[in-house]
Amino acid sequence: MPSALMTTYQHLPVAFTHGTGVWLWDANGNRYLDALAGIAVCGLGHAHPKITQAICEQAGRLIHTSNLYEIAYQEELGKRLTRLAGMDRVFFGNSGAEANEAAIKLARLHGHRAGVEAPVVVVCDNAFHGRTLATLTATGSRKAQAGFEPLVHGFMRIPYGDLSALETIAQHEHEVAAVLLEPIQGEGGINLPPDDFLAQVRRLCDERQWLMMLDEIQTGMGRTGKWFAHQHSGITPDVMTLAKSLGNGVPIGACLANGPAAALFGPGSHGSTFGGNPLVCRTALAVLETIEREHLAERADRVGAWLREAFTTRLDHLSGVTEVRGRGLMIGIELQRPCAELVSNALAVGLLINVTADNVIRLLPPLITSDEEAGQLVDLLCPLIERFLAKDPAA
Repeated sequence: MPSALMTTYQHLPVAFTHGTGVWLWDANGNRYLDALAGIAVCGLGHAHPKITQAICEQAGRLIHTSNLYEIAYQEELGKRLTRLAGMDRVFFGNSGAEANEAAIKLARLHGHRAGVEAPVVVVCDNAFHGRTLATLTATGSRKAQAGFEPLVHGFMRIPYGDLSALETIAQHEHEVAAVLLEPIQGEGGINLPPDDFLAQVRRLCDERQWLMMLDEIQTGMGRTGKWFAHQHSGITPDVMTLAKSLGNGVPIGACLANGPAAALFGPGSHGSTFGGNPLVCRTALAVLETIEREHLAERADRVGAWLREAFTTRLDHLSGVTEVRGRGLMIGIELQRPCAELVSNALAVGLLINVTADNVIRLLPPLITSDEEAGQLVDLLCPLIERFLAKDPAA
C-alpha cells in the first residue's frame, strides 16, 4: 500500500521504537549509537529522566492557552535565556525557520525605521536558515531553492568568512540593514570562519549601524563548548536565533534581541499561535537546568576535543581524508569524494551519522556522550571510512 505521506524525505530503512541516552532501538530489537542526535536536537539524548518528568507533569496540568494570556513558564524561560545570552528580550515560536523569519522581520523593521526604502540582509554562501520562502532565500543552496522561484527580494550573498567581501559591501551598498550568518555552518559542511571573523563582523555592524544576527539553531545550547558559539569570540549579537536542542525534541524556537533591536516588535507586529506554550517552555527550562547542573557545555568541549584528536590520529594515514574539523560536539570529517553511502554503511553496523555537503561526515552526538561511548563511535566509524576509501570510486 503506498504511503500517505508527501515524498519530502528519503527515509532510511529503519524505524525506532525507543531510546535511552545515546542509544536507540529499532522495531527488530537492534541497538544503534546515535551520533546525530536528531540533527543536533536531542542534546540530552533520549528519554532523559528530567525531560520526561517535565513533559509528563506539564502535560497532566496544562499544555496550551495561547499568547492572549500571560504564561508563567514563558516569562521564566525568557529571563533564563536572556540572562545566559546577555541579551534583552525573546520571542518564542515553534521552529528554527520561524525564529529566523522573526529575525528577518526585525531586520526589515530596523531598515525602514532608519529610512531605508528596500532593506537588504547580507547572508553567506552555503548557509542554511530554513525552508520557508524568506529563510530559503537566505539559505545558500541552489539545490534547496530550485523550483520555488521567485524567491524573496532583499538578500545579498557573500562567501562565508570573507571579511573583505563584507567590507566592500559596507563601502558601496547603502540599503543594508543586517548581516545574518551561522557562527559555524552546519548543513554547509561544518565550516568554521577565521578566528577573528565574528569580531570583525561585529565591528562593521557597529560602524554601519547594521544588525548583527546569528543563527545559533545548530550551534547553540552548549554544543560547541559554550552556551552559544559566538561566546568563543567574546561578542554579543543584536539578534540570535535558537531552536533544535532548546527543547530536546519538543518543538520550540526562539529569537532573542539586544539593545534597540529588542524594542522593534510591538503588539500585532509578530505572533505565533502555539509559540511558547506552557508545555514547551517547561521542557526547555528543564533542558537549561540539566545542561547547567551537569556542566554539559564543558563536557562537550572536552569530549569533542578528544574525538577530533582521535579521528585525526586514526585517519591520518588515509590519503582520501581532507580534514577533521569542528568545535565541541559539532564535528565534520571531510573526504575527497562524495560519501553519502557511508550513512547506510554506518546504519548496518549500528551507528547513526549524516553526510552533508556531499563529502562531509557530520557528527552531532548528544552532549551526555560518555568517554566510553565516544570511543565506541571512533571504533565503529573509522573502519567504515577506511573500507570506503580503499574502494575504487569507479567500481
